[in-house]
Amino acid sequence: MTATILGIESSCDETAAAVVSDGRRILSSVVASQISIHRKYGGVVPELASREHLRQIVPVVREALLQAEIDFHGLDAIGVTRGPGLVGALLVGITYGKTLAAALDIPLVPVNHLEGHVHAVFLEAAQAGKGAKLPAVCLIVSGGHTVIYEVRAEEGAGNNARQPAPGSKPGLQAPAPAENESGHGLHPGLLGPQGLFSYRKMGGTRDDAAGEAYDKVAKLLALGYPGGPILDRLAACAAAAAPPIKFSPTKIKGNAYDFSFSGMKTAVLYHLREHPEYHEEIHERNSAIERGERSFDQLLPLCSPQTLALIHEFQNAVVRDLLERTMAAAESISAASVLVSGGVAANSALRAAFEERGRDSGIAVFFPSRALSTDNAAMIAAAAYPRFRAGIFAGAELNADPALALA
Repeated sequence: MTATILGIESSCDETAAAVVSDGRRILSSVVASQISIHRKYGGVVPELASREHLRQIVPVVREALLQAEIDFHGLDAIGVTRGPGLVGALLVGITYGKTLAAALDIPLVPVNHLEGHVHAVFLEAAQAGKGAKLPAVCLIVSGGHTVIYEVRAEEGAGNNARQPAPGSKPGLQAPAPAENESGHGLHPGLLGPQGLFSYRKMGGTRDDAAGEAYDKVAKLLALGYPGGPILDRLAACAAAAAPPIKFSPTKIKGNAYDFSFSGMKTAVLYHLREHPEYHEEIHERNSAIERGERSFDQLLPLCSPQTLALIHEFQNAVVRDLLERTMAAAESISAASVLVSGGVAANSALRAAFEERGRDSGIAVFFPSRALSTDNAAMIAAAAYPRFRAGIFAGAELNADPALALA
């Protein structure tokens, strides 16, 4: 049964809407970024984010429908991010989604933002005609999250639709489980958008998220916001010289799959304080950014070989920690696949490291495209699809949950 779902994402600083068919085919995906608004503050300001979502939500949804070449009456359901995220930002998307669902008399499907990132990998695999086997380990790594989950097919998933959740509209029923091209239900061991999945948290950051560490180091070096993309490109320009600082592997007491990145950021801070030779170029870059000169081509000439080597070493340390702990988690459960998603999954060094380790270890590694790595609504619509099929709907009482857990 065909199901066309409008996804709405407003958990942080991107207002996004997308139309996805059957959880696998993207008909449109529109994202309105707020980077230019928050850049001068060096991070997201929640109040400003909420106001911008209010301005953008209606035109973004209209543009998504226009690109998909459908109108509101062509929608079967609306999927909306319930959490985690900024409460004010979440409420904009939820309120709009609830109102639209009530007006159209179609189901409203609440989605966990983190599950959206997991489904971004499913969605990318579907676009490429590929699949991954379960059980899998998924690393979600971004500016707000760094966490490892075990992903398995929920027992009985894809066999029978659930009863509608409390608060769902009377008379609405989930469609029968979809069939693949052979006419049989999708195998629960294949990673696809049809079935529900169960999650177990294996590890997470104890302090800064990886993307947050990138932003803080970029701020220390006067390289602008957001820090991840510019540090990634500058790291690739470092010569094969000895780094000015060496980051030892982070030692964690207790859970070996937990992360800690605050020590790396602090090490960079102390190194810069102890070496005044950095100060002049940092001042020059600050002046350039104040003039609006913040592109890679404009900042690269203002970075000394020593700074480039420092950035390269910092990135290597972050990537190494993400790689080693994730692959160790995968080996501990004999995972058939490793999934990497979230904004930092767009990092070129991270992708190369995981792909190389995957080839060497024989474990398939899957990434979403760079467009699907960062926050978007296509992943929310994709994650809403199996919940729609299972009859997991929300009513007018749906509220934002800024600390919503996936597992």
